Amino acid sequence: MSKTKSTITIDVHLDDKRVPESISWSATESTADSARAAKAIMLAFWDGADKSALRMDLWTKEMMVDEMADFYYQTFMTMADSFERATHQEELVNKLREFAQDFYKRFQEIQQEQNKA
Repeated sequence: MSKTKSTITIDVHLDDKRVPESISWSATESTADSARAAKAIMLAFWDGADKSALRMDLWTKEMMVDEMADFYYQTFMTMADSFERATHQEELVNKLREFAQDFYKRFQEIQQEQNKA
């Protein structure tokens, strides 16, 4: 049986203070013709030996607060989907989805409060 290798490349361009100015990514198995731009990235690896998550969270200067809230909401929801596929723990999956919805609703309420001030 033949094994296929896919390579994902992430390029982060930094300013002189080492703050991300732009993020782009490409993958050998992607149908995209060129690298795709992104305003933020969350990347996590599970280290089985240390039993710990290794994470990288980056965002560009152009990432707006409302975009960050959308990004987190969607990430929570996709985490719930992944956890459901991996564990079939419906009760916990529903709790995570409820949290995501409450989080986003509260963000919107805070934004409205701040816009009134």
